[in-house]
Amino acid sequence: MNTPVRRVAISVMVMILLLLANLTYVQVVKAGDYRNDPRNQRVLLAEYSRQRGQITADGKVLAQSVATDDRLRFQRQYPNGPAFAPLTGYYSVLYSSTGIERASDSVLNGTDDRLFGRRLSDLITGRDPSGGNVALTIQPTVQQVAYDQMTAKHFAGAVVALRPQTGEILAMASTPSFDPNPLASHNTKTQQDAWKADNAADPPVLPNRAISETYPPGSTFKLIDTAAALQNGYTPDSPLTAAPRITLTGTNTTLENFDGTPCGTGATATLRDALARSCNTAFATLAGALGPDVLRKQAEAFGIGTSGMTIPMPVVPSSIGDLPDTAALEQSGIGQRDVRLTPLQNAMVVAAIANGGTLMAPHLVKEIQGPELETIDTTKADRIGQAVPAGVAATLTDLMIGSENRTQGGGKIAGVQIASKTGTAEHGNDPKNTPPHGWYVAFAPAQNPVVAVAVIVEDGGDRALEATGGSIAAPIGRAVIAEALRAGQ
Repeated sequence: MNTPVRRVAISVMVMILLLLANLTYVQVVKAGDYRNDPRNQRVLLAEYSRQRGQITADGKVLAQSVATDDRLRFQRQYPNGPAFAPLTGYYSVLYSSTGIERASDSVLNGTDDRLFGRRLSDLITGRDPSGGNVALTIQPTVQQVAYDQMTAKHFAGAVVALRPQTGEILAMASTPSFDPNPLASHNTKTQQDAWKADNAADPPVLPNRAISETYPPGSTFKLIDTAAALQNGYTPDSPLTAAPRITLTGTNTTLENFDGTPCGTGATATLRDALARSCNTAFATLAGALGPDVLRKQAEAFGIGTSGMTIPMPVVPSSIGDLPDTAALEQSGIGQRDVRLTPLQNAMVVAAIANGGTLMAPHLVKEIQGPELETIDTTKADRIGQAVPAGVAATLTDLMIGSENRTQGGGKIAGVQIASKTGTAEHGNDPKNTPPHGWYVAFAPAQNPVVAVAVIVEDGGDRALEATGGSIAAPIGRAVIAEALRAGQ
């Protein structure tokens, strides 16, 4: 072979190798980027050419795909709109997806490995491909009551209801909410207008406050203190200070009880009475006496500080923050300073107490179904660990009954004993002049629990600076408990 021909052959070989390298780069390295690029109309048309699976709860359809007469063959529809939007999320051409729509996307679009047999069958038979279905653990009537109770007074906040023995989420309401239907429209302007309105809303409507927002838990955190104390030498009759106010250790800052009242009539109050009366000075000094390691260890046993939790949507971690000195520990002991919990986490705390001290992993998906509603996979109850011994859980239940019996507010359920704790949490740059958040955490029936709830009402609800957890959150929690008991019959 002469030199010119050899040079041409080498040049051709180099170009072929470069072409193969580029083809490999495009099809392997960059394949995911091109597939997920919103400008890729092929992917969009393929996604909307097959029927996406349903999201259901106890047989009630929460999300479904309906046929259209436009170039995108199917459109997402949400029959129950805002009440269930924090769970379903939305599935949008322009704005991607959230909630179960995102977390269970592979099931709903049919690409999940558990649906491989169905995909193979569709390929062989020529049947139109379709996605699988996701059945949730939600009790629809409990969810609706939680949503209605919050929206009746235009409250911002969240409600979570759990089944203590399994971790099943029976309700997860977040208000104010949004209508996912306009975001699922195939009309670009309709989507854009809805997106603009939703993002301009005040308070915000798109976040799921139950799992994506954290709040100071206020006096509900005293359950953590009490759990730690009962395992470190204290009993329900152990004496604590009854002083109306104390000075935080090593500072000139004072901390006082609600309305600056003493905790009872004497110089001391028992742990039982201090929890029932929710005395700040008693629990601040108790936290200081227990020490940071004991308090943090107990909080972690209840799941506080755990990262990476999914239900299957990701859950923002809760935290008790730094505890650099005794003064910080005393403030943290009453659920203030840097302590922050999600409503889901606070529900997990009382659910563990209700379950004899055993903490279960919360979950929202009951089962995965095939396109013909056949069961493909079922979520099994998952034990995280033992938050407190069973005997301590029983004592905590008894103390929480005392707290409930002193808690005012409407909605008491005749013939049903609830175990509860309220919280009134200061926040903001000027806490004394900022309406507090109101909390209510509870389970019932106290001696045979079937439901545990956590309610938070932001910024004083309709009571402004006069708000307490008992006045604004407790009636909502009791209404949710009543419906859960009725639905479970």
